[in-house]
Amino acid sequence: MSEEILVNVTPRETRVAVVENGMLQELHIERGWSRGVVGNIYKGRVQRVMPGMQAAFVDIGLERAAFLHANDVLRPGRADDLAVEDPAGGPLPAPAQPAPQATPPIGELLRDGQEVVVQVVKDPIGTKGARLTTQISIPSRYLVLLPQSKVIGVSARIEDEAERTRLKSLVGELALAGGHGYIVRTNAEGQPAEALAEDVAYLARAWALVERGVAAARVGACVYEDLSLPMRAVRDLMRRDVEKVKVDSRETCDRLKAFAAQYMPGLAERIEHYSGARPVFDLYGVEDEIGRALEKEVPLKSGGYLVIDQTEAMTTVDVNTGSFLGQRNLEETVYRTNLEAAQAVARQLRLRNLGGIIIIDFIDMVDPEHRRQVLRTLEKSLARDHAKTTVYDFSPLGLVEMTRKRTVESLERQLSETCHECGGRGMLKTAETVTYEVFREVVRAVRQFDAERLLVIASPKVVARITEEESVAVAELEEFLGKSIRFQADEQYLQEQFDVVLL
Repeated sequence: MSEEILVNVTPRETRVAVVENGMLQELHIERGWSRGVVGNIYKGRVQRVMPGMQAAFVDIGLERAAFLHANDVLRPGRADDLAVEDPAGGPLPAPAQPAPQATPPIGELLRDGQEVVVQVVKDPIGTKGARLTTQISIPSRYLVLLPQSKVIGVSARIEDEAERTRLKSLVGELALAGGHGYIVRTNAEGQPAEALAEDVAYLARAWALVERGVAAARVGACVYEDLSLPMRAVRDLMRRDVEKVKVDSRETCDRLKAFAAQYMPGLAERIEHYSGARPVFDLYGVEDEIGRALEKEVPLKSGGYLVIDQTEAMTTVDVNTGSFLGQRNLEETVYRTNLEAAQAVARQLRLRNLGGIIIIDFIDMVDPEHRRQVLRTLEKSLARDHAKTTVYDFSPLGLVEMTRKRTVESLERQLSETCHECGGRGMLKTAETVTYEVFREVVRAVRQFDAERLLVIASPKVVARITEEESVAVAELEEFLGKSIRFQADEQYLQEQFDVVLL
């Protein structure tokens, strides 16, 4: 599989695209005034403990108070229970532990006004504040430092047992001096002891800086900030199967090469400056793909299509055969469409960065084996997703339920805003509906106030309908009320807006 990473840099925005076999799979965006805070470590203060929610709100200097649940508060004697994931994707195996203990009441763990060191695990999304943990972890190229733990874990994506044993043994020896725990990341597979030792030294320096920062910082201060987007992309996304990293900024390219030369010398030569006249995203068709990723409908090659709806509670995906008629019978047509849809759904979830609860309504299939194959195709297609996903079997209603971990806003909510005309409903009242609302408001105004004449100001479309198609109704209304009504079109008015002015 051919994979390339494209980095597009402009003064206030940086975008990173992951392209596999010529198709856009992932898009990451960082804007100068709204950098994400996931991974940042803050010195915070507990604003309010909420016993009913088993959580607390913590001031970390952001616009909204952040949320800290009791399950995410590190407890003495339970440091080795840390739930950490490889930042490049994929769960890490939990160390063998005794039966889990019940989480103590939040009031026993935190108190109002208490200072706490916390790390952001989820950006503020919508109206919700950031999600926090006191279980600190700091990633490097090959390792994740767990300063409050002594556990040594290995990414579940490293499947070779001999390699897992080698890495665990190496890191275990390197960890003895510092007394900290580590998670071995997927990128560490096949790396020599020297490379891992460099990472251990780097993480030790980073943690020392955090400790000094915490001691000197005021409440609300950030004491550790994760790398910029281009650096994170190289650190987390660059693997052996990445052929090239093309950067359209000479300055950023030089920084990435220096970073790679220090932490991944074997891959540094794959980073190159793109100096072509045509923008790098245009060259790979990325801009067009971004536009299509904001549409509700996703066409399939067979003629079928997906309809993707993102709501506050969940995302739904509906699969339709469209113009695909097949060549054998209905069951075969449905099966082929669902197989293609399963692959397309996996790509769209990754591209659009959709998370939380996801419901997929595949076309109904009679054959149980066809259902198994579609589910297997979906799971296989999700295997390269860096976000943690969990897929459940078909429900009695024929729906597939799944979850995808969400740490930042979806692509749509990063690039779009609620329609100022429809208020996010996705629908507008028709000009006819607004016309009759105008008539009712005119009657209400005349009965409530004393005026000889009335002026109705509305959108051009509504005024045109009233004066052309409803002229007879207007005449009848004037006769009924004994008042004169004048209509004025205003381009500034939206279709649902109007004002009735008494003259």
